[in-house]
Amino acid sequence: MAGAEIARAYILPTARVVSRRRLDPGRVAYYAFLSLLAVIFVFPFAWAFLTSVKSDQEIFREGLALPSVWRFDNYPRAIQSYNLVRYFLNSLLVSVIVAAAHLILASTAGYAFARLHFRGRDALFALVLATLMVPSQATLVPLFILVKHWPLLGDNDILGQGGFGMLDSYWVLTVPMFATAYGTFLLRQFFLGLPGELEDAARIDGSSEFGIYWRIVVPLSGPAMATLGMFSFQNIWNDFVWPLVTTRSDLMKTIQVGLAQFRREGTTDWTLLMAGTMIATIPILVVFIFGQRFFTRGIALTGLKG
Repeated sequence: MAGAEIARAYILPTARVVSRRRLDPGRVAYYAFLSLLAVIFVFPFAWAFLTSVKSDQEIFREGLALPSVWRFDNYPRAIQSYNLVRYFLNSLLVSVIVAAAHLILASTAGYAFARLHFRGRDALFALVLATLMVPSQATLVPLFILVKHWPLLGDNDILGQGGFGMLDSYWVLTVPMFATAYGTFLLRQFFLGLPGELEDAARIDGSSEFGIYWRIVVPLSGPAMATLGMFSFQNIWNDFVWPLVTTRSDLMKTIQVGLAQFRREGTTDWTLLMAGTMIATIPILVVFIFGQRFFTRGIALTGLKG
């Protein structure tokens, strides 16, 4: 009996504490707020998906109701009516190339700013950070003029005259996007947190600076590199203005520019537009599902010591 009473004395207070936690108004309000945010973020995707599987008449008649007949044939119709496969592959190719370039250039620049000591390093890094304050709209026209008059490309002569330079090619969709001030800053912050003893030991063993970067720093920077790669892929995939301005032929358009063709003069084919939108969302969803922890870590990396 004494043992049972002792056990009851420990169990009952614990149960009361658990019950209080479950009924805590603060926690209830917290989870209610998170649930509301989840609904707000999911609602556009749910609406787009339901619209993509409805008929044209049901879109405006039924509103948010479920379709009477699920028209999954809208997806092959969207692909066949427009050159959607070509747009998709263009975006995929450009996004992968630019993301890879960001990893190479940002990691080497970040390593130099974090580990190498040279005159003017801090001033140069401050200049790199200053470019983050310049809106992309301010550089759109100068950059367009630069790529249009690029020498020896697009029938241009050595002076950059007579042709279209990089315009309407994979060059214009990739090369101007290679530089990334944010990626340089992100990886520099991560490199500052790596222990310097490993590099000192490598130098004693006779390793070069590139050998230290390639054999020590890069293998230890997997999380930061993955974060930058996903950020870069997402930004390039969603880019609309630059491909719109610099491409003319249908074969060079990206998925975001291609979706704009679904809106014709005086009318919009909403079912096919939403079907194409859902197709364009697939790579971003896949990247986020498999790398969501890196997105959170990327935000934390920018707050490391400087």
